[in-house]
Amino acid sequence: MNEHRTCNIEHSTSNQAYITSETDDRRQTTDDRVREVREYIRTIRGFKSVRIVERDTNLGLAKSIISGVAEVINEYGRIIVLEDDMVTSPYFLRYMNEALELYEKEDKVISIHGYVYPIQDLPETFFIKGADCWGWATWKRGWDLFEQDGKKLLKKLEDGNLTSEFDNDGAYPYTKMLRDQIRGKNNSWAIRWYASAFLNDKLTLYPGSSLVKNIGLDDSGTHNDSTDYFNVELIGRIPELKNIPMERNLEASRKFRDFLVNIPKPSFFSRIRRKAKRLLN
Repeated sequence: MNEHRTCNIEHSTSNQAYITSETDDRRQTTDDRVREVREYIRTIRGFKSVRIVERDTNLGLAKSIISGVAEVINEYGRIIVLEDDMVTSPYFLRYMNEALELYEKEDKVISIHGYVYPIQDLPETFFIKGADCWGWATWKRGWDLFEQDGKKLLKKLEDGNLTSEFDNDGAYPYTKMLRDQIRGKNNSWAIRWYASAFLNDKLTLYPGSSLVKNIGLDDSGTHNDSTDYFNVELIGRIPELKNIPMERNLEASRKFRDFLVNIPKPSFFSRIRRKAKRLLN
């Protein structure tokens, strides 16, 4: 058995897997695909335990994430979250578990993240203000700060003149995304998670190279400029975790901003909207 597989299995057996499968009984065309997925998840082994929740209604991604995280975190005190379009490095679980242990008592740190943009020359690990959603982990103390009411979050941002900083100095329209959530144009839990962490001046730990790849941005199965822009090579080792300054890394933040400014926006945002529509309908 090679080192990668051994590492993966060792750290899987210390984790309890909680899997939610939802369908919508109004959409009969999905039955075969749902059945296939459910047959597969019932075969999953290698974890300390596997709990499967099957629903014949579709709560939508936001309600499913919010309720699922709350249930697990209230029982176990911590959680590692992956959606079904995330592919992980064999070292993902070990990294997340070790980082959760290392920063458990550090109130300034709200979460651990597995994905990082394909940016060169980032530190081995570093902190960014806020929170993220592509392969992440937190503790109960972190999730207790989550504010579901987007109106409250937006008011605090506007009252504090924080919208420019929230948008990474105009690099990405996070404030617009939050306003759209309030108006019902999207139902993003992730923008509210980011805003909750940001307003509480909390930090998220990132790896310098990605442990997660998102394969769910392109619903056509073909490559394009926007999806390739976020594509990463998964790191082939465990990022070294060590004590680093408990503060936002300004150089990494600048590189994030430069990356976001150059997103091929029209095609990218259209695909995000299509994905959101599929999840909400």
